[in-house]
Amino acid sequence: MHLDIQFLGLCKSINLRHCAGNPALIDWKKNMTVRFAILGAGRIGQVHARAVASTRAATLVAIADPIEAAAKSVADEYGCDIRSIEEIRQSADIDAVAICTPTDTHADLIEQFARAGKAVFCEKPVDLDIGRVKDCIKVVEQEKATLMLGFQRRFDPDFLALKKAIDDGAIGDVEMITLTSRDPGAPPAEYIKRSGGIFRDMTIHDFDVARWLLGEEVATVQAAASVLTDPAIKALGDYDSINVILTTASGKHCTISNTRRATYGYDQRIEVHGSMGSVSAENHRESRIEIANSDGYTRPPLLNFFMSRYMAAYANEISAFVDAVANGTPTPTTGLDGLRALELADAAVKSVETGQTIKLG
Repeated sequence: MHLDIQFLGLCKSINLRHCAGNPALIDWKKNMTVRFAILGAGRIGQVHARAVASTRAATLVAIADPIEAAAKSVADEYGCDIRSIEEIRQSADIDAVAICTPTDTHADLIEQFARAGKAVFCEKPVDLDIGRVKDCIKVVEQEKATLMLGFQRRFDPDFLALKKAIDDGAIGDVEMITLTSRDPGAPPAEYIKRSGGIFRDMTIHDFDVARWLLGEEVATVQAAASVLTDPAIKALGDYDSINVILTTASGKHCTISNTRRATYGYDQRIEVHGSMGSVSAENHRESRIEIANSDGYTRPPLLNFFMSRYMAAYANEISAFVDAVANGTPTPTTGLDGLRALELADAAVKSVETGQTIKLG
């Protein structure tokens, strides 16, 4: 699958190294270059290829994809080799891989490259089965390998600033969080069939952000879900409209609202209420202007594509991964973060099925 023309044009007009916007993530060892291969030349693989190519101390060496035209497109764009996954595994000139293949291949590939001594960046999730995720994490630990999960929202400049305000004590103790994530439309049916459902595919990002901001593990999950936008989604066994309440042992709350239909654009907001105040992060628009005239006050529409909304975040997370590999430091997100988010997703599914609040062990 190739990038939308609009997004590709936007990428080419922006230097991701400069839009990363978070100096704390860039602390390179002098003369250290992390040599990358990208596994999967689809849409997200192309995003990470551009991020690698635009990151100091990183070099894109190879791309692998069973679709020759997709691999050639990336190779031509960045001047890298086309190699098979097995060739990449055996390549001495590759230090790290970014796994951008279908979900059901992630765990096997993580294990293969951990055993091969490569650092691994993998798009979420590790797998859709909790047991398989645990087994994979054990292999990573046994091999003492580097594994980072792609939860890009933690690396969004606005969300990073919001987290810093919390950590700096600007709003006191966190008490309640509201996360709003609404997509302009549902993904294709073929994608939904393999996604694991809205909780494991879409809401899993919110589960990760909730854990990151709450500062405590979630103790209970209460969820409601329905199909309000397209009956075909129900036929696929999924939902398109959900709400979740997460509660920690100390009583902190996080409310999550997701829908597959936001007619006004890609809606991504956070509000955190604390004992001394609140902090919020608002939506991104096509431009940050406001027009006032006899018709009233108007502003440009919201961004309508998740890759343009999180372009800086994708660049930041690759920068953070390269930093961890180059300096031998822990990655900001780990396989355990992926496991915990999937546990919350499974609990939400069970809550919908039973109509009960689910307690986590």
